[in-house]
Amino acid sequence: METSDHRTHDRHERLPTISVCMATLNAATVVEECLRRLRSQDYPPSLLELIVADGGSTDATVAIVERHGGRVLPNPLKTGEAGKAEAVRAASNDLILMLDSDNWLPSADWLRSMVKPFADPRIALAEPIEYTWRPEAGSIERYCALIGMNDPLCLFLGNYDRWCTLTGKWTDVPHDEEDRGTYLQIRLTPAGIPTVGANGALFRRPFLQRANRGDHLFDVDVIADAVATSGEAWIAKVKVGIIHTYCEGDWRKFYRKQRRRIQDYLFHKQANSRKFDWESAGIRSGSRFGLVRFIASTVLVVPLLVQTIRGLLRKPDTAWLFHVPACWITLVTYAWGVIEGRFVRKEANRTTWKQ
Repeated sequence: METSDHRTHDRHERLPTISVCMATLNAATVVEECLRRLRSQDYPPSLLELIVADGGSTDATVAIVERHGGRVLPNPLKTGEAGKAEAVRAASNDLILMLDSDNWLPSADWLRSMVKPFADPRIALAEPIEYTWRPEAGSIERYCALIGMNDPLCLFLGNYDRWCTLTGKWTDVPHDEEDRGTYLQIRLTPAGIPTVGANGALFRRPFLQRANRGDHLFDVDVIADAVATSGEAWIAKVKVGIIHTYCEGDWRKFYRKQRRRIQDYLFHKQANSRKFDWESAGIRSGSRFGLVRFIASTVLVVPLLVQTIRGLLRKPDTAWLFHVPACWITLVTYAWGVIEGRFVRKEANRTTWKQ
């Protein structure tokens, strides 16, 4: 019995403590499974804390979080970015896992795989290399997993950060990369910043808390800020996936999320509170005319159809048929958002928001 206890204690000692930080707002439809999978991890429960900043949910979200042992904080500003800032400020463990309520961990050893890169003291962030493709998932979730992003504009800008079936890469931005077996060790410089930092990203706590200034935490800005300050940042792309139940098969939810994305981005950009510049992202990634190619490809449709056929040949799935509508929804929504943003400066309304 003593030997078993000693082995267990020694095993625990080698693992870092983790603060799981999450922002919620009427997320009862997805957060139950998210937290069930979290609590099913082959990771000592004593090394985990769950901190959830809730924006005033009127459904069962808070009750579900409390049932899974989470600490619930108020998020009066309601937005996901404000909630992340609140949760991260309260974190006290070695690492911080930024987990959205619609992120599901695909395997019981996920956390153990994700913490391995932090044996290298240079690594500030570890992130899954792909979105897990599930044949039983909704068509839009499968589509996003296949292209490795939730916004098809990133395909043309090249600044995506998950494995893309169309390109056979996890990003197009220039970077230094070394295969370390279970993960890729990445050195990022001002030459290219991918959209890392969300959907299962694991940070060193001091690193993230230093970046958490103000009322909002824009996760994709954290590494961009670090590179701008220090000239480089070391991250890891772990060879695991994460399930992102993004919109499932509901194109109307996809539209609402795209509208929220552009409206919030423009609002905070005008307030000079954003570090990641989407307009110049294509130039930094080497795709100087990425935005122009996106607009032209969407208007002409034929280039999108070519991409759709290429995708079908590489991974047969009817979800590829959403590629043309996804690009059109994005183009129209973003164009209107830019026009609207010249006259109306406000964040997207969260009053009736739900996952």
